[in-house]
Amino acid sequence: MTIEYVGADEAIARDGLRMVVVGGVPSPWSEAAKGFFHLKRIPWVATRLAYDSDSLKTWIGELSAPVVACDAEPRQSGWREILLLAERIAPTPALLPSTHAERDRAFELAAKFCAPNELGWMRRLQLIHAGLRKIGGFSERVAGYLGQKYGYTPEAGVNAGARTRELLETIGSILRARRAAGSEYYLDALSAVDVYSATFMAMFKPLPESDCRMNPAVRAALEWLDAETAAALDPILLEHRDMMYARHLELPLSL
Repeated sequence: MTIEYVGADEAIARDGLRMVVVGGVPSPWSEAAKGFFHLKRIPWVATRLAYDSDSLKTWIGELSAPVVACDAEPRQSGWREILLLAERIAPTPALLPSTHAERDRAFELAAKFCAPNELGWMRRLQLIHAGLRKIGGFSERVAGYLGQKYGYTPEAGVNAGARTRELLETIGSILRARRAAGSEYYLDALSAVDVYSATFMAMFKPLPESDCRMNPAVRAALEWLDAETAAALDPILLEHRDMMYARHLELPLSL
């Protein structure tokens, strides 16, 4: 499904499903939501976050992109809420298991990628810390802005690197155990966890330029890895990412 981008005022005025995204960046939270809509064939339109649009700022309030709106329902920006909204709008194909135990497991694994103080959050702090130390990651200007927004402190930045590596090793071990059991997926079948895993790899090794065009400075920031983090990034995570895009998700990305 080709993503239709519209202006902020048109998105606000429309019915149906709309999403506010940060343009030009493969934000994994946004890309996961796009993946859900693609897999479920849900029609939707996108608008890029525009800081000079008073109407858009009023519409999304204190929420951070991605922000999803469906008709006149309350707007959602939480990863869990967006996933549940997609499941409700289009129950088939299901991206959450039907049994309570497996559903709980899906949310447990998904949280390792999406939740505050988990992989995406820690990697962002790691890139902020590197940028403010001028050794890589985000530019100093971007790092300063994001640091204020996401509660950066030097101590948090140091801890973020260790936590990022711990999570990469844990997630890689889970996927290796699944492969040894004969599955290509985190659960018994394709689920939202697989979509999250694929999209969050953009924070470590973005897809090639032919599949994901972006500003070279943004790409360089996301590709920055210290030696310890590079060692913790199990190749199986990238193999799984490539399988997901080849088999289930849409290419090229439309940022």
